[in-house]
Amino acid sequence: MPVSVPVRVGQRVSLRVEGITHEAEGVMRYNGFTVFVPDALPGDVVDADVISVKPHYARALLSNVAVASPDRATPPCPYYAKCGGCQLMHASYPAQLRYKEEQVRAALTRIGGLDGVVVRPIIPMQEPYNYRNKAQFPVGLQSGKVVMGCYKRRSHEIVPVDTCLIQHSANNAALAVTGELVAHFGWSVYEETQHTGLLRHVLVRHAVATNETMIVLVINGETLPRAAEFAGEIRRRLPSVVSVQININRKRGNVILGETTRLIWGREHIVDEVAGLKFKVSARSFLQVNPVQTAVLYGKALEYAALTGRENVFDLYSGVGTISLFLAREARQVTGIEIVPEAVRDAEENARLNGITNATFITGAAEEVVPRLVAAGESPEVCVVDPPRAGCQESLLATLAAARPKRIVYVSCNPSTLARDLRYLSEHGFRAEEVQPVDMFPHTSHVETVVLMSRVDK
Repeated sequence: MPVSVPVRVGQRVSLRVEGITHEAEGVMRYNGFTVFVPDALPGDVVDADVISVKPHYARALLSNVAVASPDRATPPCPYYAKCGGCQLMHASYPAQLRYKEEQVRAALTRIGGLDGVVVRPIIPMQEPYNYRNKAQFPVGLQSGKVVMGCYKRRSHEIVPVDTCLIQHSANNAALAVTGELVAHFGWSVYEETQHTGLLRHVLVRHAVATNETMIVLVINGETLPRAAEFAGEIRRRLPSVVSVQININRKRGNVILGETTRLIWGREHIVDEVAGLKFKVSARSFLQVNPVQTAVLYGKALEYAALTGRENVFDLYSGVGTISLFLAREARQVTGIEIVPEAVRDAEENARLNGITNATFITGAAEEVVPRLVAAGESPEVCVVDPPRAGCQESLLATLAAARPKRIVYVSCNPSTLARDLRYLSEHGFRAEEVQPVDMFPHTSHVETVVLMSRVDK
């Protein structure tokens, strides 16, 4: 039976907003039909213009807020109405926290079937601005002028940004100076539809603990004209900069960094600290972008691991060793397993940097490495997993269940895939004990979560 669609493109609907999605879009019901409205909050009564209609839902743009929700706040960012970097700055911070906690709870119930699991109140950030230690700004040309900034929502149109309120002040300063110098040196700017032009992105990384900054120009070519002169100007104007590099990305598509990075001046890395541990950070390294909340998140993971100094721990998706080295301070032995060879080399270097000798790192897919280790007698008491947004492959979950650790600590950046994976583990011999959301990315729709699972002994 065909679905009756009660709205049409161009129609204006006036309704109360009932809920909010994981992408921070308001949810309205028009004669039982779902309408998604960006920038609308639960409790708002809004006028919205329908822009697209599908068989089971429609999308509309906010035209007017007739009655404002108590959650509504005035965004302090002058670019917020256009910029796609933040999705929740029009909500008060307490409301943002409530939405994110509810998002985690809903996913666990709806997808995971975990009605009785304990979900702790989300851990907020005390100062929820200027927290990002990494900025990646696309470069473009508008009316003959070079611009840098963030992409407009759901597009690749650049919104020029002078100061981003969630970026560290050092990143904002570096981006401002770099933008001036890009215009001064007259490099051509990348045009993605034609795949022409040289300069694609500017990447800035800042280590708050050491006050070291790295600037990377991503180019659609092999060389950057007058690169040494550019580096000299950067050094003169930005004393915190210790690394100036170019990254070569000649491929079409949305991937920002290419595989080759070349040093122009300084070091190939900066050194940052998280909870007393030092980490070398290169242009392509993965490190959480919020150092304050990273310490909170990993501290909770360490608490859930409940280490006594006697445990053998496996860290799956170990990356550059951040969680592994946290655990190694409390465990007998930690084995990190990571499929990216460069990340494994970084992890080994970070272990040496911190004088940690009881952490080893293996290159390979966890679902292949773990059975080999278990067969050799290296069974883990604790396993930690910190997968990408897509979550764990079922083959890895099966491997994890077969290893039968006493505890699994699951760190997630996506409540939906987290809930899916917890459901599998709950059906294969483990029980979800406690869930702790952490606000790692204030003013955005993203939420980080850490979960403790225990083995169920029959």
